[in-house]
Amino acid sequence: MLAEPAQSLSDLALGVIVVALAVRLGRSPTVHRHWRTSFWWAGIAALAGFVHHGVVAYSERWAGPSWAVISAMVVVAVSYLLAATVAEVLGPRHRTTFWLLRSIGLTAYVVLAVTGHAGVSALLACESLTMVSILALWGWAAHRRHPMAGPVIVALVTSGAAAATKAIDPSLVRPVALDPTSVYHLAQIVGMVLLYAAVSASRRPDREPHAVAG
Repeated sequence: MLAEPAQSLSDLALGVIVVALAVRLGRSPTVHRHWRTSFWWAGIAALAGFVHHGVVAYSERWAGPSWAVISAMVVVAVSYLLAATVAEVLGPRHRTTFWLLRSIGLTAYVVLAVTGHAGVSALLACESLTMVSILALWGWAAHRRHPMAGPVIVALVTSGAAAATKAIDPSLVRPVALDPTSVYHLAQIVGMVLLYAAVSASRRPDREPHAVAG
């Protein structure tokens, strides 16, 4: 029997769908590899979440390390999301910009760690700073009329809204055998599907990659 059935099965659904989307992106040679890698890491993290909530959660000893590993996977997925954004918005030769933006979240976490506030929750909170950087880049891209900007922003905002569902009152979803975390997993599927649609639609034969740097 699963330790946390709703959270485990919803993570499984998220993982299977995101991995399937990653496979589909892999069939398009024009999609930047960073998009595919981000989807792969996000999907693998969700599948690892299925194991964590279903099995590892029984163990007080291993639950913490398991969650830390999954959090690290999420950090990698966000890193590739930022890398894909920099490549699409600014162009492929802006590696310095990538590292400058990436350092924001990492530096914030180092500061928290030095002051005695290290932990998985702190790490994920600092990753929100990276997501702000990603949204800012796409906002600038929208101002410069980048064709991907609108759909990508919608997808990212949807994912952010999905994260907000973790704050809902558990009693609201208990009648349907769910909890805030499992609702978040299911809502995140919508955001990932929208992001896939934004990325794949931009690579139709009638469209060309478009950077707005310069």
